[in-house]
Amino acid sequence: MSRDLLVAGLDRTPYEEALTLQRGLAEARIQGRLPTDVLLLVEHPPVVTLGRSFKPEHLSTQPEELARRGVDLFEIERGGDVTFHGPGQLVGYPIYDLREHRRDLHWFLRGIEGGLIAALRHLGVEADRDPRYTGVWVAGRKIASIGIHVKQWVTWHGFALNVTTDLSFFDLIVPCGIPGVVMTSVQRVLGDGAGRDIWTRTLDAVVQGFGDEFGQVAQAADVEALRGLLQPPDR
Repeated sequence: MSRDLLVAGLDRTPYEEALTLQRGLAEARIQGRLPTDVLLLVEHPPVVTLGRSFKPEHLSTQPEELARRGVDLFEIERGGDVTFHGPGQLVGYPIYDLREHRRDLHWFLRGIEGGLIAALRHLGVEADRDPRYTGVWVAGRKIASIGIHVKQWVTWHGFALNVTTDLSFFDLIVPCGIPGVVMTSVQRVLGDGAGRDIWTRTLDAVVQGFGDEFGQVAQAADVEALRGLLQPPDR
């Protein structure tokens, strides 16, 4: 089992840049040039992404209107339907080699849910699962969405946890293709108790939650060293 977890904080990064990085790291993990699991933690400018299960009727807003509002649009290889990423949302991309854990995608998805539920508990938010859907919920409202891709048992894409997100952006879509779903955030649940440091506390809680859930020791990654893995090794 992979006991080490490199955690890389990318701050606010355009979606396409983060997508290129995670695809490259996944390939490096497949090839053995990246010896440990990695968790990328990032915040994106506004973007809507369409997964493999996307249905056109779940994009409530025309692409031209999204562009006018400054919201990018990407079709990607992850599972799931349509979702939104934007400021105030903590997005995590776990680059895991499941051959070093369990070759079981359902186990991995439940593990991501469990890590987020543990993280939210650290923040004073009681969250749980909905047996009908992937993701994390608080009192019937969705607080985190999950969608992954896997190649040769190496994963990328991941989760989006609403922390201080402007929830009105979700009106642009049918989130995760679930009609009538209501989104929430850590800030919305905690209200005045969230505090100004809620972003930093959420980052720390998620790292702790993932480490506990997957039995790993988290350590800070050298982001530039990770970027260097995107280049093929010298021959």
